[in-house]
Amino acid sequence: MSLLVPLYVHPAEDPDAWRRLITAGDRTYGVVINPANGPGEAPDPAFTAAVDALRTAGARLLGYVDTDYGVRTPAEVTADWDRHRAWYGVDGCFLDRTTARQEALADCKRLVRSLRRAGAGTVVLNPGVHPAPGYARLADLTVTFEGSWSTYVSGFSRPAWTARLPAEKLCHLVYGVPLPLVPLAVRTARERGATVCGPVTGELPNPWAALTPALTESDR
Repeated sequence: MSLLVPLYVHPAEDPDAWRRLITAGDRTYGVVINPANGPGEAPDPAFTAAVDALRTAGARLLGYVDTDYGVRTPAEVTADWDRHRAWYGVDGCFLDRTTARQEALADCKRLVRSLRRAGAGTVVLNPGVHPAPGYARLADLTVTFEGSWSTYVSGFSRPAWTARLPAEKLCHLVYGVPLPLVPLAVRTARERGATVCGPVTGELPNPWAALTPALTESDR
């Protein structure tokens, strides 16, 4: 099992969480770098230091870019990626709130191609739901579930096409997981065909403000 870690808290606000992440950075699928709902307007020295330490630890670094379900233009998305790469030297991008509809697939395909040409070695799509089947073929990883533990337990259904994909191409991000059930959340993701996951105990509005406890379970 690999862990995708979106740690959306400033290193100065929770330095201990960042230190623990850096210590285990080589045991993650990737770490999403998100200084200001994207790269922000200028480099942040605290993130620069954290990113340098994560890179030294062997972590894959993914710059957070919000696509706003296709509302943001390709130029805006690519500009965010360019800043992430120039300021933090990220390896790839985490495209949040991507479209999932069949009719928007061609636009997403053009966007992913553009980002790869611009140097993105890894592209992660996060529609947060199961998209039309073609989306998962565009990216290195697709987040097909983002939601609460209660929904994951009672409201999850798996389309047949996901069984034809390698499990390492699918990810489930689950929040509000009771601490004793974090190992169960990891096992459940694997059983549902996703070998990348990111269970956290946090709740809305920012469940990703704390490090996932599953990081201590990832080598068991």
